[in-house]
Amino acid sequence: MSSSSSQVHSFNIQRLIQLRFLCPDDIAEVKKLCAEWFPIEYPESWYTDITSSSNFYSLAATINSRIIGIIVCEFKPKSHCNLEDFDILAPHYPQNTMMAYIMSLGVVKDFRRHGIASLLLDNLLSYLTSGEHSECKVVFLHVLASNQTAIRFYERRNFRVHASLPSYYATNNGPGDGFSYVLYINGGQPPFVVFECLKQLGAFLSRLQPCALPHHVLQYLQNLWRYIVNGATARTSSHECQVNSVRCSRRSQRNSV
Repeated sequence: MSSSSSQVHSFNIQRLIQLRFLCPDDIAEVKKLCAEWFPIEYPESWYTDITSSSNFYSLAATINSRIIGIIVCEFKPKSHCNLEDFDILAPHYPQNTMMAYIMSLGVVKDFRRHGIASLLLDNLLSYLTSGEHSECKVVFLHVLASNQTAIRFYERRNFRVHASLPSYYATNNGPGDGFSYVLYINGGQPPFVVFECLKQLGAFLSRLQPCALPHHVLQYLQNLWRYIVNGATARTSSHECQVNSVRCSRRSQRNSV
């Protein structure tokens, strides 16, 4: 198919798409799609939460009532972030600063490369950058290092790598390395620029396999930065309990385009 023909085909498909929020009646269909898209199993509670809780932005793209794509984003304050994401925002932001975490983005295989993922992401970003949601300062996500399609997609949308996450994912095929990606919105600011540059350099170097040294260097820089920003109290027992309680759920979160 030529480039012009492909564009016309994509345009015709987008004309048929209707967007709506997920509801509890969608759980069975969403379960099936997630099993096809992601190499993990989500807990039952996750499906209940994303289809009924106001803490989630769960948007579906449909054609003739069939779901062909979804985006799921969780809204949470900085204080509820996992330890590895605690330094995404500059330290002067208070603990109640809102953040948006993209948990899942997926499109049915036959409908990929027609702009559906972009349509879903655009709607989320438009929602977050409207005046009534100006308290949200950053959109972030985790992605498998091996998922180059998703990485290229987010980088084209101005997301930037924040940190390398060695062995972060527990997939059906064993441990998998990951990256965290961020997009600052509504005037949000990253942490101290020098450390941010060092982390991005380390994340870039960590892609140069099979050398494992950059992983250790990056982890050291990340730990040093967290200690400087948050002080020794950032590793109190309360934070450790929080990390342990969400470890299973965080490793089941995935992005697919």
